[in-house]
Amino acid sequence: MQQSDENSTISTPTPSVPARYLRMPHVERGMAVGLFGGSFNPPHAGHALVAEIAMRRLRLDQLWWIVTPGNPLKSHRELAPLAERIALSEKCTTDPRVKVTAFEAGHRVRFTADTIKLVQARNHGVNFVWIMGADSLRDFHRWERWRDIAQSMPIAVIDRPGATLAFLSSTMAKTFDHARIDEDDAPILARSKPPAWTFIHGPRSPLSSTAIRNAAKGAQ
Repeated sequence: MQQSDENSTISTPTPSVPARYLRMPHVERGMAVGLFGGSFNPPHAGHALVAEIAMRRLRLDQLWWIVTPGNPLKSHRELAPLAERIALSEKCTTDPRVKVTAFEAGHRVRFTADTIKLVQARNHGVNFVWIMGADSLRDFHRWERWRDIAQSMPIAVIDRPGATLAFLSSTMAKTFDHARIDEDDAPILARSKPPAWTFIHGPRSPLSSTAIRNAAKGAQ
């Protein structure tokens, strides 16, 4: 996800994307809300599993499934249209508390640090927590202003196949080792003062968007 500081101005509407997806979901003060962002190119059951684990272990009132216009750390050459990724994401989850949104595309936002800044500025009194798979933790230090992200919002890292050791070896884990809380305390993470993060173990899906795209190309 990775988003810009020009994040208070709504840009030209994205063609073919219904306007409701370009707005932030409605929340109430006091809620615990997870932010789960990614390209979702395509979304799959593994993403849905991460969302389900986060909802349950963090005891969230909502989870925002944020379909980003594009990740600056990844090639956009094979990126499916935003409207298509939104529609497929909607089919991945039936939990009404999971809100599929593409509000980043409705604002001039390019980096995750600025997405967080925008969300917090517009939703005072809401307890947000950033959610990501352990595979993203390995490269987290390459994200724009990654230290600001960790110091602005609690982070929940959900285990993914082949990435279990990332929470011990990654630059982020080492830098913020003092801020890691036990996963048994995950229910209080959203209301914890950052920096605060935890690593959550649980069922893992072997699915990956890259593998799905490669399989689709091989079948053509």
